Amino acid sequence: MTSKKFSIPHRWTRSGLILPRQVDEKVCSVSGDPCIVWDEDIQGWRMVLFYSPPGHGQAVCLNREDLGPGNWKLEGPLPVTNMEVVTDGWMHKPFLVLDPHRPNYAAKINGRYCLLVVSGHRPKQVQRAWSDKLAGPWTFEPGPLIPTGPAGFFDEKHTDAVTGFYFPEREEFIYYYMGYPKAAQPRKISPYGSAQGVATQKLGEKHVTKHGIVLPPCQQAGHWASGYLGGVQILPGDEHRWIAMVNASPTAPDPGKKEIWTEEPPPSLGGFAWCDEEWPVRGWHFYPEPIEWIEDIPQEALDNGEGYNLWRHFLHVLPDGRSAVFYNSGYYGQEQLYLKIGENSWQRRCGAKAATLVSLSMGGS
Repeated sequence: MTSKKFSIPHRWTRSGLILPRQVDEKVCSVSGDPCIVWDEDIQGWRMVLFYSPPGHGQAVCLNREDLGPGNWKLEGPLPVTNMEVVTDGWMHKPFLVLDPHRPNYAAKINGRYCLLVVSGHRPKQVQRAWSDKLAGPWTFEPGPLIPTGPAGFFDEKHTDAVTGFYFPEREEFIYYYMGYPKAAQPRKISPYGSAQGVATQKLGEKHVTKHGIVLPPCQQAGHWASGYLGGVQILPGDEHRWIAMVNASPTAPDPGKKEIWTEEPPPSLGGFAWCDEEWPVRGWHFYPEPIEWIEDIPQEALDNGEGYNLWRHFLHVLPDGRSAVFYNSGYYGQEQLYLKIGENSWQRRCGAKAATLVSLSMGGS
Protein backbone atom coordinates (compact mmCIF):
# COMPACT_ATOMS: atom_id res chain seq x y z
CA MET A 1 0.00 0.00 0.00
CA THR A 2 1.33 3.42 -0.92
CA SER A 3 0.90 6.37 1.36
CA LYS A 4 -2.42 8.17 1.00
CA LYS A 5 -3.82 11.28 2.61
CA PHE A 6 -6.54 11.06 5.22
CA SER A 7 -9.47 13.47 5.49
CA ILE A 8 -11.92 13.42 8.36
CA PRO A 9 -15.29 11.92 7.39
CA HIS A 10 -18.45 14.02 7.65
CA ARG A 11 -20.70 11.07 8.42
CA TRP A 12 -20.41 7.98 10.63
CA THR A 13 -22.64 4.93 10.85
CA ARG A 14 -22.63 2.54 13.79
CA SER A 15 -21.86 -1.12 13.11
CA GLY A 16 -22.35 -2.34 16.67
CA LEU A 17 -20.54 -4.63 19.10
CA ILE A 18 -17.28 -6.19 17.87
CA LEU A 19 -15.78 -7.99 20.89
CA PRO A 20 -17.72 -8.32 24.15
CA ARG A 21 -16.09 -8.32 27.55
CA GLN A 22 -15.96 -11.36 29.82
CA VAL A 23 -19.06 -11.35 31.98
CA ASP A 24 -18.10 -12.09 35.58
CA GLU A 25 -19.88 -10.30 38.39
CA LYS A 26 -16.90 -10.84 40.74
CA VAL A 27 -14.28 -9.02 38.64
CA CYS A 28 -14.07 -5.99 36.39
CA SER A 29 -13.55 -6.95 32.77
CA VAL A 30 -12.69 -4.83 29.75
CA SER A 31 -12.52 -5.34 25.98
CA GLY A 32 -11.10 -2.35 24.15
CA ASP A 33 -8.11 -0.08 23.35
CA PRO A 34 -7.43 -1.88 20.03
CA CYS A 35 -4.55 -1.66 17.55
CA ILE A 36 -5.16 -3.35 14.18
CA VAL A 37 -2.66 -4.23 11.43
CA TRP A 38 -2.43 -6.40 8.32
CA ASP A 39 -0.71 -9.73 9.08
CA GLU A 40 0.85 -11.29 5.97
CA ASP A 41 1.28 -14.63 7.74
CA ILE A 42 -2.46 -15.16 8.02
CA GLN A 43 -3.52 -12.91 5.11
CA GLY A 44 -5.85 -11.17 7.50
CA TRP A 45 -6.15 -8.50 10.15
CA ARG A 46 -4.62 -8.90 13.61
CA MET A 47 -5.76 -6.89 16.60
CA VAL A 48 -3.98 -6.51 19.92
CA LEU A 49 -6.17 -5.07 22.65
CA PHE A 50 -6.74 -4.36 26.31
CA TYR A 51 -8.57 -7.54 27.29
CA SER A 52 -8.95 -7.99 31.02
CA PRO A 53 -8.46 -10.27 32.71
CA PRO A 54 -5.54 -10.89 32.18
CA GLY A 55 -5.06 -7.37 30.71
CA HIS A 56 -4.04 -8.17 27.15
CA GLY A 57 -5.21 -10.23 24.21
CA GLN A 58 -5.30 -10.60 20.44
CA ALA A 59 -7.96 -11.31 17.84
CA VAL A 60 -7.96 -11.98 14.10
CA CYS A 61 -10.28 -11.20 11.19
CA LEU A 62 -9.78 -13.12 7.95
CA ASN A 63 -12.26 -11.03 5.96
CA ARG A 64 -10.18 -8.35 4.22
CA GLU A 65 -13.19 -6.21 3.31
CA ASP A 66 -15.43 -6.52 6.36
CA LEU A 67 -14.08 -5.96 9.88
CA GLY A 68 -17.55 -5.75 11.38
CA PRO A 69 -19.48 -7.82 13.93
CA GLY A 70 -19.12 -11.58 13.65
CA ASN A 71 -15.80 -11.50 11.79
CA TRP A 72 -13.40 -11.36 14.73
CA LYS A 73 -12.06 -14.40 16.58
CA LEU A 74 -10.44 -13.88 19.98
CA GLU A 75 -7.16 -15.82 20.22
CA GLY A 76 -6.45 -15.35 23.89
CA PRO A 77 -3.59 -13.61 25.73
CA LEU A 78 -0.43 -12.42 24.00
CA PRO A 79 2.31 -15.08 24.20
CA VAL A 80 5.41 -13.84 26.08
CA THR A 81 8.76 -15.62 26.43
CA ASN A 82 9.99 -13.79 29.55
CA MET A 83 7.06 -12.58 31.64
CA GLU A 84 9.40 -12.44 34.63
CA VAL A 85 10.89 -9.14 33.38
CA VAL A 86 7.47 -7.46 33.02
CA THR A 87 7.01 -5.07 35.93
CA ASP A 88 4.79 -6.63 38.64
CA GLY A 89 4.16 -9.52 36.23
CA TRP A 90 1.22 -7.57 34.77
CA MET A 91 0.67 -5.69 31.53
CA HIS A 92 -2.19 -4.13 29.60
CA LYS A 93 -3.02 -1.73 26.73
CA PRO A 94 -0.73 -3.35 24.12
CA PHE A 95 0.03 -1.30 21.01
CA LEU A 96 2.08 -2.33 17.98
CA VAL A 97 4.61 0.19 16.68
CA LEU A 98 3.10 1.39 13.40
CA ASP A 99 4.43 2.65 10.07
CA PRO A 100 3.30 6.33 10.10
CA HIS A 101 3.28 6.53 6.30
CA ARG A 102 1.20 3.37 5.74
CA PRO A 103 -1.92 3.16 7.90
CA ASN A 104 -2.93 -0.41 8.78
CA TYR A 105 0.68 -1.67 8.79
CA ALA A 106 3.03 -2.43 11.65
CA ALA A 107 6.58 -1.19 11.19
CA LYS A 108 9.04 -3.96 10.37
CA ILE A 109 12.39 -3.00 11.86
CA ASN A 110 15.38 -5.12 10.82
CA GLY A 111 13.04 -8.04 10.28
CA ARG A 112 11.20 -7.72 13.60
CA TYR A 113 8.05 -6.15 15.00
CA CYS A 114 7.83 -4.03 18.12
CA LEU A 115 5.16 -4.06 20.82
CA LEU A 116 4.53 -1.46 23.53
CA VAL A 117 2.60 -2.17 26.73
CA VAL A 118 1.80 -0.49 30.02
CA SER A 119 3.14 -2.55 32.92
CA GLY A 120 3.12 -2.30 36.69
CA HIS A 121 0.58 -0.77 39.04
CA ARG A 122 2.21 1.98 41.12
CA PRO A 123 3.58 3.47 39.04
CA LYS A 124 2.38 2.37 35.62
CA GLN A 125 5.22 2.63 33.10
CA VAL A 126 5.80 1.74 29.44
CA GLN A 127 7.76 -1.36 28.39
CA ARG A 128 8.82 -2.65 24.95
CA ALA A 129 8.97 -6.13 23.38
CA TRP A 130 10.08 -7.65 20.06
CA SER A 131 9.01 -10.58 17.88
CA ASP A 132 9.68 -12.02 14.44
CA LYS A 133 5.93 -12.47 13.96
CA LEU A 134 2.91 -10.34 14.74
CA ALA A 135 1.37 -13.35 16.47
CA GLY A 136 4.36 -13.48 18.84
CA PRO A 137 5.80 -14.77 21.02
CA TRP A 138 7.05 -11.45 22.38
CA THR A 139 10.33 -10.99 24.25
CA PHE A 140 10.49 -7.98 26.56
CA GLU A 141 13.36 -5.67 27.26
CA PRO A 142 13.88 -5.43 31.04
CA GLY A 143 12.96 -2.19 32.75
CA PRO A 144 10.79 0.69 31.57
CA LEU A 145 11.11 2.20 28.12
CA ILE A 146 9.37 5.39 29.28
CA PRO A 147 9.81 5.80 33.04
CA THR A 148 7.88 8.26 35.16
CA GLY A 149 9.24 11.80 35.46
CA PRO A 150 10.83 13.62 38.39
CA ALA A 151 8.95 15.43 41.15
CA GLY A 152 6.57 18.07 39.88
CA PHE A 153 6.62 16.94 36.24
CA PHE A 154 3.45 16.21 34.26
CA ASP A 155 4.33 12.48 34.16
CA GLU A 156 5.50 12.03 37.75
CA LYS A 157 2.70 9.60 38.70
CA HIS A 158 2.29 7.33 35.62
CA THR A 159 3.25 6.89 31.98
CA ASP A 160 0.28 5.26 30.30
CA ALA A 161 -1.78 4.71 27.11
CA VAL A 162 1.27 4.59 24.84
CA THR A 163 1.33 4.61 21.03
CA GLY A 164 4.42 4.27 18.86
CA PHE A 165 5.51 5.03 15.28
CA TYR A 166 8.77 4.21 13.49
CA PHE A 167 10.05 6.57 10.79
CA PRO A 168 12.38 4.46 8.60
CA GLU A 169 13.79 7.49 6.74
CA ARG A 170 15.13 8.78 10.08
CA GLU A 171 15.62 5.39 11.77
CA GLU A 172 13.77 6.88 14.71
CA PHE A 173 10.76 6.17 16.91
CA ILE A 174 8.15 8.61 18.18
CA TYR A 175 6.22 7.54 21.27
CA TYR A 176 3.13 9.41 22.46
CA TYR A 177 2.02 8.65 25.99
CA MET A 178 -0.37 9.75 28.71
CA GLY A 179 1.44 11.43 31.59
CA TYR A 180 -0.33 11.69 34.96
CA PRO A 181 0.86 14.37 37.41
CA LYS A 182 1.02 14.15 41.18
CA ALA A 183 1.33 17.90 41.71
CA ALA A 184 -0.85 20.63 40.22
CA GLN A 185 0.49 21.80 36.87
CA PRO A 186 0.94 25.50 35.95
CA ARG A 187 -2.26 25.91 33.92
CA LYS A 188 -5.58 27.54 34.79
CA ILE A 189 -7.86 24.81 33.44
CA SER A 190 -7.41 21.24 34.72
CA PRO A 191 -4.11 21.51 36.64
CA TYR A 192 -4.37 17.81 37.62
CA GLY A 193 -5.41 16.55 34.19
CA SER A 194 -3.21 14.11 32.33
CA ALA A 195 -1.46 15.42 29.21
CA GLN A 196 -0.02 13.76 26.13
CA GLY A 197 3.75 13.56 26.32
CA VAL A 198 6.13 12.71 23.50
CA ALA A 199 9.46 10.90 23.47
CA THR A 200 11.81 9.92 20.65
CA GLN A 201 14.47 7.25 20.26
CA LYS A 202 16.99 6.55 17.53
CA LEU A 203 17.26 2.94 16.44
CA GLY A 204 19.89 1.30 18.62
CA GLU A 205 19.67 3.83 21.45
CA LYS A 206 19.04 2.34 24.88
CA HIS A 207 17.07 5.27 26.26
CA VAL A 208 14.36 7.60 25.00
CA THR A 209 14.58 11.38 24.87
CA LYS A 210 11.56 13.03 26.44
CA HIS A 211 10.34 16.24 24.80
CA GLY A 212 7.67 17.15 27.33
CA ILE A 213 4.01 17.81 26.65
CA VAL A 214 2.80 17.68 23.06
CA LEU A 215 -0.92 18.15 23.87
CA PRO A 216 -2.00 19.58 27.25
CA PRO A 217 -5.64 19.91 28.30
CA CYS A 218 -7.15 22.60 26.09
CA GLN A 219 -7.28 25.97 27.88
CA GLN A 220 -10.77 26.73 26.58
CA ALA A 221 -13.53 26.12 29.11
CA GLY A 222 -15.99 23.48 27.97
CA HIS A 223 -13.82 22.23 25.11
CA TRP A 224 -14.10 18.46 24.59
CA ALA A 225 -10.36 18.11 25.42
CA SER A 226 -10.11 20.57 28.34
CA GLY A 227 -10.10 17.95 31.12
CA TYR A 228 -7.48 15.30 30.33
CA LEU A 229 -5.86 13.55 27.35
CA GLY A 230 -5.84 9.79 26.76
CA GLY A 231 -4.25 8.54 23.52
CA VAL A 232 -2.89 9.64 20.13
CA GLN A 233 -2.78 7.83 16.76
CA ILE A 234 -1.26 9.71 13.82
CA LEU A 235 -2.00 9.40 10.08
CA PRO A 236 -0.77 11.35 7.02
CA GLY A 237 -3.34 14.09 6.42
CA ASP A 238 -4.90 15.80 3.42
CA GLU A 239 -5.83 19.23 4.77
CA HIS A 240 -2.89 19.10 7.20
CA ARG A 241 0.38 17.17 7.12
CA TRP A 242 -0.71 14.99 10.04
CA ILE A 243 -4.09 14.10 11.51
CA ALA A 244 -4.33 12.44 14.92
CA MET A 245 -7.10 10.37 16.43
CA VAL A 246 -7.25 11.57 20.05
CA ASN A 247 -9.10 10.61 23.21
CA ALA A 248 -9.89 13.28 25.76
CA SER A 249 -12.50 14.61 28.19
CA PRO A 250 -14.03 18.00 29.00
CA THR A 251 -14.03 17.13 32.72
CA ALA A 252 -11.07 18.11 34.89
CA PRO A 253 -9.88 15.54 37.46
CA ASP A 254 -10.29 16.52 41.11
CA PRO A 255 -7.84 14.66 43.39
CA GLY A 256 -10.15 15.38 46.33
CA LYS A 257 -12.80 13.05 44.92
CA LYS A 258 -11.84 9.46 45.66
CA GLU A 259 -13.88 7.58 43.10
CA ILE A 260 -13.10 4.81 40.63
CA TRP A 261 -12.83 7.57 38.03
CA THR A 262 -10.84 10.17 40.03
CA GLU A 263 -7.96 10.37 37.50
CA GLU A 264 -10.24 10.05 34.46
CA PRO A 265 -13.72 11.44 35.20
CA PRO A 266 -16.46 10.95 32.62
CA PRO A 267 -17.00 11.44 29.82
CA SER A 268 -14.14 10.18 27.67
CA LEU A 269 -14.61 11.24 24.03
CA GLY A 270 -12.94 10.67 20.69
CA GLY A 271 -11.91 13.45 18.32
CA PHE A 272 -9.14 14.78 16.12
CA ALA A 273 -6.06 17.00 16.22
CA TRP A 274 -3.81 18.28 13.44
CA CYS A 275 -0.16 19.20 12.90
CA ASP A 276 1.75 20.69 9.96
CA GLU A 277 5.26 19.93 11.25
CA GLU A 278 7.33 17.43 9.27
CA TRP A 279 8.54 15.87 12.53
CA PRO A 280 5.33 15.78 14.61
CA VAL A 281 6.71 16.25 18.11
CA ARG A 282 5.22 19.75 18.43
CA GLY A 283 2.70 22.05 16.78
CA TRP A 284 -0.46 20.04 17.49
CA HIS A 285 -3.92 21.66 17.59
CA PHE A 286 -7.37 20.32 18.47
CA TYR A 287 -10.35 20.38 16.16
CA PRO A 288 -13.30 22.19 17.76
CA GLU A 289 -15.71 19.25 18.20
CA PRO A 290 -15.45 15.54 19.06
CA ILE A 291 -16.83 12.78 16.88
CA GLU A 292 -19.77 12.48 19.24
CA TRP A 293 -20.93 13.81 22.61
CA ILE A 294 -22.27 11.31 25.12
CA GLU A 295 -25.71 12.94 25.13
CA ASP A 296 -25.97 12.35 21.37
CA ILE A 297 -25.61 8.56 21.58
CA PRO A 298 -28.86 7.12 20.14
CA GLN A 299 -31.11 4.92 22.26
CA GLU A 300 -30.41 1.83 20.16
CA ALA A 301 -26.69 2.14 20.92
CA LEU A 302 -27.42 2.66 24.62
CA ASP A 303 -29.53 -0.49 24.58
CA ASN A 304 -26.54 -2.28 22.98
CA GLY A 305 -24.28 -1.43 25.93
CA GLU A 306 -22.73 1.89 24.90
CA GLY A 307 -22.74 5.01 27.05
CA TYR A 308 -20.97 6.80 29.89
CA ASN A 309 -17.58 6.87 28.14
CA LEU A 310 -16.20 6.52 24.62
CA TRP A 311 -12.63 5.30 25.17
CA ARG A 312 -9.43 4.81 23.13
CA HIS A 313 -10.45 5.25 19.49
CA PHE A 314 -8.38 3.50 16.82
CA LEU A 315 -8.78 4.57 13.20
CA HIS A 316 -8.48 1.87 10.57
CA VAL A 317 -8.68 2.52 6.82
CA LEU A 318 -10.75 -0.04 4.93
CA PRO A 319 -9.68 -1.28 1.46
CA ASP A 320 -12.48 0.74 -0.19
CA GLY A 321 -11.25 3.98 1.40
CA ARG A 322 -13.82 4.28 4.16
CA SER A 323 -12.73 4.83 7.75
CA ALA A 324 -13.41 2.38 10.55
CA VAL A 325 -13.17 3.70 14.11
CA PHE A 326 -12.96 1.08 16.84
CA TYR A 327 -13.61 2.23 20.41
CA ASN A 328 -14.66 0.85 23.76
CA SER A 329 -17.68 2.17 25.60
CA GLY A 330 -19.53 1.55 28.84
CA TYR A 331 -19.12 2.10 32.58
CA TYR A 332 -15.65 1.79 34.14
CA GLY A 333 -14.50 -1.82 34.20
CA GLN A 334 -17.39 -2.85 31.95
CA GLU A 335 -16.29 -1.48 28.57
CA GLN A 336 -16.79 -3.41 25.33
CA LEU A 337 -15.42 -2.88 21.83
CA TYR A 338 -17.61 -1.19 19.20
CA LEU A 339 -17.26 0.09 15.64
CA LYS A 340 -18.32 3.13 13.58
CA ILE A 341 -17.83 3.37 9.79
CA GLY A 342 -17.08 6.71 8.12
CA GLU A 343 -17.58 7.73 4.52
CA ASN A 344 -14.70 7.47 2.03
CA SER A 345 -11.95 9.72 3.36
CA TRP A 346 -8.94 9.27 1.05
CA GLN A 347 -7.96 12.00 -1.39
CA ARG A 348 -11.07 14.07 -0.60
CA ARG A 349 -10.50 17.74 0.01
CA CYS A 350 -12.49 19.12 2.90
CA GLY A 351 -12.43 22.29 4.94
CA ALA A 352 -12.38 22.81 8.67
CA LYS A 353 -16.07 21.99 8.86
CA ALA A 354 -15.10 18.34 8.49
CA ALA A 355 -14.11 18.46 12.11
CA THR A 356 -17.50 19.41 13.38
CA LEU A 357 -18.95 16.06 12.80
CA VAL A 358 -22.08 15.82 12.07
CA SER A 359 -24.31 13.09 11.42
CA LEU A 360 -24.31 9.73 13.16
CA SER A 361 -26.77 7.03 12.28
CA MET A 362 -27.34 3.44 13.27
CA GLY A 363 -26.37 0.66 10.89
CA GLY A 364 -26.93 -3.05 11.22
CA SER A 365 -25.58 -4.44 14.47
